[in-house]
Amino acid sequence: MEAIDIIKSNYIRELLTNGVREDARGPNDFRGVSIKPGIIEHAEGSAQVDLGATKVLAGVKLVMGEPMADTPDQGTISMAAELLPLASAEYETGPPSPQSIELARVVDRGIRAGNCVDLADLLVAEGKAWSVFVDLYILNYAGNLFDASELAVMSALMNTKVPKYEDDKVVREERIKDIKLDNIVTSATFAKIGDHVLLDMNRNEENAADARLTVATDGSAVRAMQKGLSGGISVKEIDDMVGIALAKHGELKNLMEKATKRSL
Repeated sequence: MEAIDIIKSNYIRELLTNGVREDARGPNDFRGVSIKPGIIEHAEGSAQVDLGATKVLAGVKLVMGEPMADTPDQGTISMAAELLPLASAEYETGPPSPQSIELARVVDRGIRAGNCVDLADLLVAEGKAWSVFVDLYILNYAGNLFDASELAVMSALMNTKVPKYEDDKVVREERIKDIKLDNIVTSATFAKIGDHVLLDMNRNEENAADARLTVATDGSAVRAMQKGLSGGISVKEIDDMVGIALAKHGELKNLMEKATKRSL
């Protein structure tokens, strides 16, 4: 950690001892959320999510191919994330970084474990099924990429239209139906800084964090969890985080449904 980051971390900790967050939010408050669906013209689905100053873009592409050998009656979904250099001085061009791999896997796990996409509905005919490719692009990093990315991917899927497939050809100019979704998942990521637990870290809070926990939920059950950093989290703190994540799901779900004009 650079000297300037240490100074900022100490500042964050000093504020918390006085019961104050850097941006004056409550400990369990998200920053402002903005969702803009359908902003990539040639994608089957897309959405940009701004979570405070953090900006994430998700795009969905459907490609016709053969089902996997072990799931011949289903399509597939895969996810990749790219931390663009324009988003932060910390990011560089080149092969996927450990951070981008972790981000894609955590977001994918929530969507997959939540059974959000009906993979069986992606089967078109014997030996033919849609493969759903989701690409995440970080446009500006200001903390908490996990929750912003989960919102962006889920909103992009809610915005996705399936192209027409006729005479062994994909007709992308004709999008005939919404992709079939069976569930909506959101995530809530918490930081443990000393004895304080905070939802939705900004960048300075992330630098000060001792431990991190991401809870993905559909509002009725926990679908996935990911622990980060080396600090410990008590069972009581985990219970509290899960309760907050479940409570926040409805709020985030409503924002996505309003933005995409699609509800489940």
